[in-house]
Order: sequence, then structure tokens, then C-alpha cells
Amino acid sequence: MRALDLVLPERCAICAAPGRALCARCRASFVRLLPPLCERCGSPGAWPVRRCGECSGRRLAFAEARSAIVYDGQARRFVRSWKERGRRRLARDAAALVAEIVPRPSVDAILAVPGDPERAWRRGDVPSRTLAHELGRVWDLETLEVLERSRSLPRQRGLSLEKRRTNVRGSVVAHHAVPSRVCVVDDVYTSGATADACASACRRVGARYVGVVTLARAVR
Repeated sequence: MRALDLVLPERCAICAAPGRALCARCRASFVRLLPPLCERCGSPGAWPVRRCGECSGRRLAFAEARSAIVYDGQARRFVRSWKERGRRRLARDAAALVAEIVPRPSVDAILAVPGDPERAWRRGDVPSRTLAHELGRVWDLETLEVLERSRSLPRQRGLSLEKRRTNVRGSVVAHHAVPSRVCVVDDVYTSGATADACASACRRVGARYVGVVTLARAVR
């Protein structure tokens, strides 16, 4: 089957049109996350604010978070093909989208959000790590793999925001010191809990500034 797959024509991950892994029409249809945005968590709004209703009152370890596109049905189909169907080359398309919309962060290195060990073993890949390496190549930044999960997490899908935050809290550790300014990279920003756990781990080993960049972001 794998040998046969090598000779099949490439098809769009979203509409299955032959030719490219992500066709021009589907790429253009993504909803870009452009200003005005919340200065802290990157949530879109009618005007720029320092803190929005989503992050106001929360103690967040990261300085700011930015995403390229809205995590809607179109983005879900793309991410599902990338993560669940083994189309790893889509990481390059994802990185190109991020680089098109999100400014290059002023940091010393990029860190990938660590994958859940069980799911990483099943997929044979950690999409966040692949995306981090692709962005490191595009932005000419070093990519470090120093974060790891301290425990496996239950599926977050369908859980409330508060339950997600409780599950993830303290679930990431850093096994090596990091530079003073770093950027954590993930595929999707949902509640901000994973980003916050990673940022906390980075701060414990020397980071003074932690930014977050993701391909997509849930918008409420």
C-alpha cells in the first residue's frame, strides 16, 4: 500500500482536487486573523485591547499569542488531514500560512509543544514539532526540543474551558535550560491552557519572555 501511495497524484487535503496538497482556492478560503486583536492572547475583536474577555483575569505565563487562521470547519479539515491521516508534508503549507500572517517573533529560539506520548507513538509524528522545525527554517531561528509531557492527558475535545485548563496545568516540564527569549509553537490554540503550561515550564528554566505562535485559533 505504501509503494502504491507513492505513485498516486497529490490531492488537496480539503477538497481532494488533484494537483497540490493544499490547492490555491482552499488556501485562499482560510479566514486570516488580522488586527484588531487582543494584545495578550490574539483573540480578534472590534478594536485592539490589552486584555480581552477571554484572557482577562487569568495569570498567563506567556507574553503574547498569535495565530494565522480561524479554527473553523475549513481549518479543521486541514488539521485533521495533517494530524490524523498522516499527511506530514502539510506542515510546510501550515508554516507558509503562519509566516504569511504572523510577524517573525523577536526571539532567540523556537520550542515545539510536546506531543502526548501515546498519540505521538500511534501517529509516528508530532505535528507541532514538525511545524516548529518548518518555521525555524523559514524564520532562520534555532528549534529546540526541550519540552516534554510529564503525563499523558485525556482527550480534550468536548471539555469545558475550565476543565481543559485543569487537565493541562503542570503537565509540561523542560529538561534543559532555554534562552531568555523563546517562542512556543503549536498547531491549534483552543483554551490557551497548553500554551500556558509550556510557557510556565520555559520560565522555570530561564526564559524571561515567552511568545506563542499557532497555525489556527478557536474564536468564540
